Amino acid sequence: MISVNDFRTGLTIVVDGQLYRVLDFQHVKPGKGAAFVRSKLRNLRNGSVNEKTFRAGEKVEKAQIDNRKMQYLYAQGDEHVFMDLESYEQTELSSAAIEYELKFLKENMEVHIQSYQSEMLGVELPNTVELEVTETEPGIKGDTASGGTKPATLQTGLIVQVPFFVNQGDKLIINTEEASYVSRA
Repeated sequence: MISVNDFRTGLTIVVDGQLYRVLDFQHVKPGKGAAFVRSKLRNLRNGSVNEKTFRAGEKVEKAQIDNRKMQYLYAQGDEHVFMDLESYEQTELSSAAIEYELKFLKENMEVHIQSYQSEMLGVELPNTVELEVTETEPGIKGDTASGGTKPATLQTGLIVQVPFFVNQGDKLIINTEEASYVSRA
């Protein structure tokens, strides 16, 4: 058990049988009445974000999340196959469970699979990934001075805004949290 006063961003807790990750929290001490903690929590099973208020000092269960390094192998219909790099054991996750992460996953990529009491929760992506541009309009000489952007489709189907100088076939570094262009690789 952990006190809500000890909340920190990224902490995983169990509340009412549901698994949550703390996204944001704020300790509030009103002039009148008892102190409380206002928090923003992401449900790890369905991805919804909820706001919940706890009384100061209230206890919640801390969840032990296991991270295993795995390699993404391939898609098989609606299932995606991952292989444990130590035991070579294969695990499948549904497209619905990793809908956002699929925008960044490419074959043979190493990721961390999160699990809670043998229940597979999802994929933890690295902060940045390298993806190739499959489709974008060609840049026109002189356009770079304006500092504008254009849409580019990447090898996974993700569409991001990129500078005019990026061409088809370029490899780009993409931020996985914001799904945004960082630089050329």
